[in-house]
Amino acid sequence: MTAIETDGLTKRFGDVVAVDDVNLRVEEGEVFGFLGPNGAGKSTTINMLLDFARPTAGSATVLGYDSQDEAEQIHRRIGVLPEGFDLYERLSGRKHISFAMKTKGIDGNPDDILRRVGLSDEDARRPAGGYSKGMRQRLAFGMALVGDPDLLLMDEPSSGLDPTGINELQELVREETERGTTVFFSSHILEHVEAICDRVGIMNQGELVAVGTLEELYEQIGGDATLELDLDGVPQRALEDLPSIDGVTGAERTDETVVVRCDDPTAKARAINRVEAAGATVLDIRVEDQSIDELFEQLTGAGEAHEAVEQPAEEVVA
Repeated sequence: MTAIETDGLTKRFGDVVAVDDVNLRVEEGEVFGFLGPNGAGKSTTINMLLDFARPTAGSATVLGYDSQDEAEQIHRRIGVLPEGFDLYERLSGRKHISFAMKTKGIDGNPDDILRRVGLSDEDARRPAGGYSKGMRQRLAFGMALVGDPDLLLMDEPSSGLDPTGINELQELVREETERGTTVFFSSHILEHVEAICDRVGIMNQGELVAVGTLEELYEQIGGDATLELDLDGVPQRALEDLPSIDGVTGAERTDETVVVRCDDPTAKARAINRVEAAGATVLDIRVEDQSIDELFEQLTGAGEAHEAVEQPAEEVVA
């Protein structure tokens, strides 16, 4: 059974198409990153999965349940960490978890959840108003984990976190996937997605423009890699032969360094072999692959995701 599946999912706000004919399949047990500039339709898609917004056309299922007709069954089996979540400043961390348990009809010890997300017994007693940003995110993550959900839906979970907080969140996500939980999250922090996702989907102007592993997407767009070879002498024949190799798009020399550009990952090994066959000794090798920022830019034309501008039609999970 798939965790999430959409068929022609579409949402219009008047003349604005926020989500346009999205067909998506997320497998059970995977970490799926949902990328796109602000206003690309990510939150609107999540809202339709949760039945917080009704689609104009198309359908969606979550854990095998219809997102419109069986929303109650879905909500019993999922955990949600919304963007811009609110905490009760005067309530302790323990009371937040107790409240979430009562809402879901779950019995248990709130402290077990708090320790699971890295909050101590002392933290549990403190009012949430005194928590740091990272602690607040951990508490909200803990509330989403109440009932051991089969699926975690997170909308911009690392928003506002510093690098340490992002790393801590990544570790929490890894721990949950080891328990068998499926994780679906939207993000504009590309490094976060690159670190933990099995696959990604990229939205742009309401359309799902790409789906796959990062390796598959790099291959799809033919991104270049740069190979720098420090040599003990640079035979002219080696430089002349390199452009004739399949997958090599260019080569140039700087002093005792040859820079080779490749649009095929396998061409790097062929380039090294060709240089050595020409009589050069390779002293050092440096490889710089295309970054996820460059991949994102080529697929959306938006540059880095965090520089995009929010569209007014986008909804936010409440």
